[in-house]
Amino acid sequence: MATVVREIERKYDLAAGGTAALDAVKTMTGTAGIAAVSQQDEQLLDAVYYDTADLRLIGAGITLRRRTGGGDAGWHLKLPAGADTRDEIRLPLAAPGGAVPEELAALVRAYTRGAALAPVVRIQTSRRVLRLLDGAGQALAEIAADHVAAEPADGSAASWDEIEAELVTGGPALLTAIEAQLRRAGARHAATATKLQRALGGRLPAAGAAQQPPLTRNSPAGEVVLGYVRDQVAAIWRYDPLVRRDAPDAVHQMRVAARRARSALQAFGGIIEREATRSLCAELKWLAAALGPARDGEVLLARLTAELAAIPPALVAGPVEARITAHFTAELAQAGQTVLRALDGQRYLRLLDDLDALLADPPLTPLAERKAGKVLAKPVRRAARRLQRALAAVPAAGDRDAAIHEARKATKRARYAAEAATPALGSTASRQAAQAKELQQLLGDHHDSVVARAVLLDLAGRARTAGEETFTYGLMYQRQACQAATIEQALPRFTARGFVNHQG
Repeated sequence: MATVVREIERKYDLAAGGTAALDAVKTMTGTAGIAAVSQQDEQLLDAVYYDTADLRLIGAGITLRRRTGGGDAGWHLKLPAGADTRDEIRLPLAAPGGAVPEELAALVRAYTRGAALAPVVRIQTSRRVLRLLDGAGQALAEIAADHVAAEPADGSAASWDEIEAELVTGGPALLTAIEAQLRRAGARHAATATKLQRALGGRLPAAGAAQQPPLTRNSPAGEVVLGYVRDQVAAIWRYDPLVRRDAPDAVHQMRVAARRARSALQAFGGIIEREATRSLCAELKWLAAALGPARDGEVLLARLTAELAAIPPALVAGPVEARITAHFTAELAQAGQTVLRALDGQRYLRLLDDLDALLADPPLTPLAERKAGKVLAKPVRRAARRLQRALAAVPAAGDRDAAIHEARKATKRARYAAEAATPALGSTASRQAAQAKELQQLLGDHHDSVVARAVLLDLAGRARTAGEETFTYGLMYQRQACQAATIEQALPRFTARGFVNHQG
């Protein structure tokens, strides 16, 4: 079973050795909450790092290693989680020289896509560690002075000295104080973020193009739209391992990224050739649908749990909570397996390849070269008009729930189109996005109420068959219906207010 450790650290280069730097840290006792400093015995660490032949993992800021020595010997997969922060997933050591554990290989499948993981470098480290303790003897941080010897698979070799400052229970202010002390002792920010990057040197994937200037209304329209799509594709990659680990909100964020990418391709089909992306949009729709049951189950469980908690205990008859929990436990387990099968399938990997191909060689139309401020206003207005028509159709609809659901989909399209165009259209697009977000939340609550009522009817039927009281299910049903009615009464104000009129 894997364990996950949040690693917050900074790395520094040293001219030689680490004695002066460690001595400087020892003098911090009495400051920054440090009550004592404990020096540990020297550790000898031996790590073999794995990657694809073209180093896809390190190119994405990911490291995978098998390490012996020290207190955390085992397989370690490190995934980026923010500035100075990575999540380290640890598994025990298997047989010597064994293959990468499937549990870790699956977490990076979106990057490897079937390519073999093999050793790319061996790194041996002689480590001296200081533990900075608080008044209760708990570790606040660890300072490690390392002498590193690297042996890449190509036969070259290198060695160097560095120092790492890693938080244990301390906060960011402590890390800042440690850095100031280390810099006074001659340490400087490391030129590379990891030992692996330094060891591989010239074998690293070529750095991306220089940072582009901010997108504006004068930028080419194609650059603005592709920038938005690129951000969504990066989000799909980023959330893939989190979904596999069942991290909170990961399924939701991955599904939103897929929907945003699809919406942008559809809304701006005059800029990125619509016909050329039609099949890609269909596959993005498939991915969002595959993620849907898991996300919907999470939302409904939270909704019904909160609804039940709001009812006075005297009105709760029978094992309502237990039946709700059992229902969604089974549904979520099944939905989770469905998601994993989708992410492990060839269809998903082909989708990732197709997204890469789109970004590498986009099928742009002549409009893509024109100024974004002129070109993007029209499709954003068009999305807003479609939303207004969908809202206007609700009062006369024979099936109001279905009509409101269609309005909800139009709201998402209006929101995502405006989000994509915001760098070019500025405040007018951002206002449309904000208004659509507010409406989307409202219509989302309505949709959740519709689905929740269907679930409550099903649960009530099962309870009746089991000879249980069904009063509480009926009460919850009615409360959900009242919430939906309140939402419907609020819709005219959005129709009357309208959305932003973008100037082309």
